[in-house]
Amino acid sequence: MTLEEQLAGWTGSSSTTEQDKQERTERMVRGALTAHEPLDGCRFSVFAKGSYANNTNVRTDSDVDIAVQCHNVCYWEESEPGAHPAGPPYTGPWTPTKLRDEVVLALQAKFPGEVDTSGSTAVQINAESVSSRVDADVVPCFDFKYYFPSGTVREGTKVFRKNGGSIENYPVQHLARGKSKNNATSTRFKKVVRILKRVENLMVDSGDLGEVPSYFVECLVYNCPNSILTRNTWTGSIEGVLSHVFHELEGSEPEAAIDRWLEVNECKYLFSSAQKWNRADGRALAKAAWNYLELGS
Repeated sequence: MTLEEQLAGWTGSSSTTEQDKQERTERMVRGALTAHEPLDGCRFSVFAKGSYANNTNVRTDSDVDIAVQCHNVCYWEESEPGAHPAGPPYTGPWTPTKLRDEVVLALQAKFPGEVDTSGSTAVQINAESVSSRVDADVVPCFDFKYYFPSGTVREGTKVFRKNGGSIENYPVQHLARGKSKNNATSTRFKKVVRILKRVENLMVDSGDLGEVPSYFVECLVYNCPNSILTRNTWTGSIEGVLSHVFHELEGSEPEAAIDRWLEVNECKYLFSSAQKWNRADGRALAKAAWNYLELGS
């Protein structure tokens, strides 16, 4: 099998069987939370996010990320003082601890013996002994708004870590920007992401690379020009992506905002002190993948 044929075989998403398991897992999590009476006073929504929702997941890597978003509370930040309209603070029962505790109890009732609460943000459901479902990371979160002086409001979610700290995510923007990039590249964006994720998985299994967050891989490809992703061959696209990432991430983070790379949601910088990855990690992935695939010099 040629490299081109191998890469082409890695462009596919989860198999139909895996997709059925993912959908079943999402339905069961939603059902568990809806049936949990202590959550009756909480206005919340349950939705898939991450690679499963954005269709960048790959075969044999089919766990699902599910958000439980509480709408009773809205946290906010402002880009400049005075951008946020004044209002009374929330004084109700739905604190981050209360929401997490009830989500845990609901999941433990539905999935006895499978719930792992040791993580700092997600509540994990381990489905290793169940063939009809996949593992799931369930993340309790709240409404979040970021206010600009122009009156524009950027809406997202706010996740609180169990041991302190928080992070803002923008799943709606992530979904929209990913679709737009995929359409602009004749559906090649997500296929190239899947190829690189497959390569990363193989390198981790072989000991050639430490594990790299799936979302980081997607963001790296997102910051590559469409002209690279739409090359005539998958080999050409992968060579272009790895070369672009390796060379563009050399050196320190640019000072000018326009020169900085963004996450797929285009709401956050890809590299900052708050991230769990850095520019060197991107270059290391690109170099390792180039060598693993034995691409040209």
